[in-house]
Amino acid sequence: MESLGKRIAKLRAGLGWTQQDLADRVAVSRVALSHIESDISVPGERTVALLAGVFDLEPHDLVVDSTYPRAKADRLPLVVTRHTEVELQVRLLDQAIELADRYGDPTLLSGWSERLRELRAATLDRRQLELLEQASVRL
Repeated sequence: MESLGKRIAKLRAGLGWTQQDLADRVAVSRVALSHIESDISVPGERTVALLAGVFDLEPHDLVVDSTYPRAKADRLPLVVTRHTEVELQVRLLDQAIELADRYGDPTLLSGWSERLRELRAATLDRRQLELLEQASVRL
């Protein structure tokens, strides 16, 4: 049985993130995350749900066959949000680009440059900024 802390550390490292990067994404301190990864503390259900969403997993998939207490696992939500606003908007833009190409109607893309600019201004995450840059190129 794998420790939940080691599993979280492995998933984080696989994404190339620092502890601070992950801590910022789930709104905990870097020290709190360090304690979770070192198995000094057990994360609450809210933190597990947020971590699962960041790793694109359901909460039960994150904790299955780990040291996470069964009683806590039973209280986890079945599903969590697994995308950010930036990811959603980029997917919507890609659909708009496809429709504009299919119907030869560039008016379907009006307003997207401004929307991407607003998202860039509100985004601090490097990965999300990369997605926005790539979307701007496609637009």
